[in-house]
Amino acid sequence: MTSKTNACRILDQLGIPYELRAYDVDLDDLSAGRVAEKVGLPLEQVWKTLVLSCDDKQHVFAVVAGDAELDLKACARLAGVKACELVALKDVQSITGYVRGGVTSLAAKKSFPVLVDDIVEVHDVISVSSGQRGLQILLAPADYVRATSARLGPIART
Repeated sequence: MTSKTNACRILDQLGIPYELRAYDVDLDDLSAGRVAEKVGLPLEQVWKTLVLSCDDKQHVFAVVAGDAELDLKACARLAGVKACELVALKDVQSITGYVRGGVTSLAAKKSFPVLVDDIVEVHDVISVSSGQRGLQILLAPADYVRATSARLGPIART
């Protein structure tokens, strides 16, 4: 039996339907490709959550498909700032409360703006981290956007 995470509890409170899919974690390979393989979804439906620091000293979550590369300039435009950069991996847990491979924009330590690549709308279902390694949440993209109050825009390159 899989226990619910705080991210699941937020979705429950919002009445958003989702499916949990557990998988065995490979600590040597926490890539979206490995997660896609383990949960049985195409890579473009497994979305990764990255933490950015913007020039205004604010943090944002950037959420992109597993087969895409983040466009930092596009993120800055969507966030309304001049520049954004990836947060150093060593700082991710202290900022979000989550470890690499388990970062989610749902129920993070602090609430940060969420930027989601607009290609998300072409999928019926996407998979995002539940807030712990080895457990993914599958849900409709529109529900994810609603739950996170995300801003949509072209923030990735494939």
